[in-house]
Amino acid sequence: MFIRRRRGRANNAPEVPSEDTRRLHLRFVGQVQGVGFRWTASAVARRLALTGWIRNEEDGSVTAEIQGSGEHVGAFFSQMVEEYRRYPISYAIDEREDRAPVASEREFEVRY
Repeated sequence: MFIRRRRGRANNAPEVPSEDTRRLHLRFVGQVQGVGFRWTASAVARRLALTGWIRNEEDGSVTAEIQGSGEHVGAFFSQMVEEYRRYPISYAIDEREDRAPVASEREFEVRY
């Protein structure tokens, strides 16, 4: 078994988010379920090295929290538009709220 160690910090030292780290809570409405929206968002987030999560809600919306550098969080939105340029869907961001970064978060996940 291989263990990956991060350079520059002690093995169990908590990782502190940088000053540029942003975390957004988002609610997407519209044509967001049954079209691969969560999986597309997950692929975009991972490509940008964002952490967080995304999940379907019972009311037909999708909720997400994304975290990363301000530049990468901003790029998430433009890359989502680009991903759906060939297969347009109709969606909007109904809620957008800044949240405190989660220092212990290490990846982006699709929740159920």
